[in-house]
Amino acid sequence: MDIVIIGGGAAGMMCACIAARKLNKSHSRSHRIIIIEKNEKLGKKLFITGKGRCNLTNAADIEDFFRQIKRNPKFMYSSLYGFTNDDVISFFNSLGVRTKVERGNRVFPESDKSSDIIDALKRDLKKNQVEVWLNTEVRHLMVSDGKCIGVLLSDGEQVFSDKCIVATGGLSYQSTGSTGDGYRFARENGIKVTDLSPSLVPLNIKEDLTKKLMGLSLKNIGLKIKDESDKKVLYEDFGEMMFTHFGVTGPIILSASSAIKGDSIKNVSLHLDLKNALSEKQLDLRLIREFGGESLNKNKEFKNSLDQLFPSKLIPVMIELSGIDPKKRCNEITKGERASFGTLIKDFRLTVAGRRGFDEAVVTSGGVAVNEIDPSTMESKKIRNLYFVGEVLDIDAMTGGFNLQIAWSTAAAAGRAAIS
Repeated sequence: MDIVIIGGGAAGMMCACIAARKLNKSHSRSHRIIIIEKNEKLGKKLFITGKGRCNLTNAADIEDFFRQIKRNPKFMYSSLYGFTNDDVISFFNSLGVRTKVERGNRVFPESDKSSDIIDALKRDLKKNQVEVWLNTEVRHLMVSDGKCIGVLLSDGEQVFSDKCIVATGGLSYQSTGSTGDGYRFARENGIKVTDLSPSLVPLNIKEDLTKKLMGLSLKNIGLKIKDESDKKVLYEDFGEMMFTHFGVTGPIILSASSAIKGDSIKNVSLHLDLKNALSEKQLDLRLIREFGGESLNKNKEFKNSLDQLFPSKLIPVMIELSGIDPKKRCNEITKGERASFGTLIKDFRLTVAGRRGFDEAVVTSGGVAVNEIDPSTMESKKIRNLYFVGEVLDIDAMTGGFNLQIAWSTAAAAGRAAIS
């Protein structure tokens, strides 16, 4: 029996490792496990995950995980409980990779090197005699009588197998080889693929002021995303963000982007709370202290009084938007002007012009329809001996290691099921 795994990314490598371990426990040498990877090396996308640090999972309680999975969380019950976040940490610890937990329960290798995760997987593949074919591209699946019997390579070679596992990734970061091959394989064989769109992606902003703020990072910023057509709050949280030449990015922006669906982006705005730790009343008292009374700023011009409130890059923008005369003395600022300035600080608005593309998206939203996949084995319900794992499935989650956990868990389920 041969098992072919298409794709040597996170899901593909984990699937092979789990299958090979089960195979070795059975003491059977009648199986070959082959990873077919079109790139020149394994784990190209994994290498850049988490800005090269590899946020490999999240240490949250398992029930919290399901709240972070935004598309088809119920589908993940069997595989996630079958290979949990604790199991992932133990797996890599057993391979010599020490891990650490950071803010938001994000789990990283202690070394902060994604290459350590990749190298550990490669060592395990070699140890368990998994064959790796690099620079090799699959053109089509070979299906006969409702059963997958192998793959056809781009050079015309036929590779026959008893089980075939599609771990090709989605459309995000296409420079790493994620060009949607798995979706094509599914469609060619009558398996439904839902609408695809970039998710966990930076946002374009209409206002030109983002160019003035380019490179500015803000921490602990409150964020609400609203659909202005009905004033509905689509997303609310706080965290870190950064201004760019095109708009905004950063962890909270990427997470928020997943809440914007389809054409609703035409009416969406961001509402930033620049002083999230302060209530409106507390902020007003802060402004009173900054502008009047015994303040050292009371005789200063407004434009010269804000260095304790904002980063220097933000000050000119805040002055411009405030409507207050930059040369006005602080002790001459009226109560109404101060109130309006407080409102600006607590509700700094930006208009969303659109999402960035797949090349900047962390994951793909949409994919192989999960109602056509067995959730305990990842096998297609239409084509026997054909499995889909990882990002190619119509499942995606928030940032923080949750999407990689989906890859590990679905891969483990398929890897076990393939050895039967």
